[in-house]
Amino acid sequence: MPRLPLLSALLTVTVLGAAPALAQAIQPKPAAPPETAAPSVGADTLKPGKPAVKPYLSEAAAPDTVQILSPPPASHSPLDNADRAAFTNTRALRGSARWELASSDVAEGAAAILDTYACVLGTRIDQTRVPAVITLFDRARLDIARATRGPKLHYRRLRPFVGNEAPICVQRTQQLADSFSYPSGHATQGWAYALMMAALVPEKATVILARGRAYGESRIICGVHWLTDVAAGRTNGSAIFAALMGDAGFRADMDKARAELAKVLDGKGPPPEAALCTRESNALKEPALQF
Repeated sequence: MPRLPLLSALLTVTVLGAAPALAQAIQPKPAAPPETAAPSVGADTLKPGKPAVKPYLSEAAAPDTVQILSPPPASHSPLDNADRAAFTNTRALRGSARWELASSDVAEGAAAILDTYACVLGTRIDQTRVPAVITLFDRARLDIARATRGPKLHYRRLRPFVGNEAPICVQRTQQLADSFSYPSGHATQGWAYALMMAALVPEKATVILARGRAYGESRIICGVHWLTDVAAGRTNGSAIFAALMGDAGFRADMDKARAELAKVLDGKGPPPEAALCTRESNALKEPALQF
């Protein structure tokens, strides 16, 4: 019996010592902070607050270019033979003014297209002065890419330089070799942009469209596309432009871009480099694709 008081004291100390921990354990836990919502797909994560660039056309409104385009030519058909002749004969242009122009035409995209048309427009356009034009081209470029991707993946045509060591005007890379050739994405984009530029500056439509044709043919000179790839690209670009013209948002942006260009094409802007324009003019005087 004498041990009972001691046992009771020990139990009391133990319980009292554990009380703070016990009290903490039974306290209600604070609510977890709410999860941060994922950014909207309509927001540009690189430029917070600025809407992301998106195509004009919905999937339903976009033309099915696999159905619109003819298949690439069959092996050893007359068109295939013409493709091979064009590739072989244009290798002799290496080092020429036309080859140099084709090399510079490798640049593509909204900003590059302004440089492409500097000589025919007679002025160099600072892209920061024409944000509506850049937006128009950037958004349309997504529609162009979608319309080109379908037939490329459908036909999986190899590029003309694959399997040989013939010179081309760009660096040979496995990525380029593994990408497909039909239709030409550069020619598609170049022709769609040419049609847009001709509609924006109709008084210069002839020289703009002639330059747009040459821009596509530069892909043949470069040796990275067959002649029929480029021809299909022009059809592809025309189909996309026609579909875009049916979109109210695109037409509204065209009106904004037209007003912007009218201000910068007032004859007071900086002229393009004379030497570059002379080279371009000389390169385009003689047809490069006679064979």
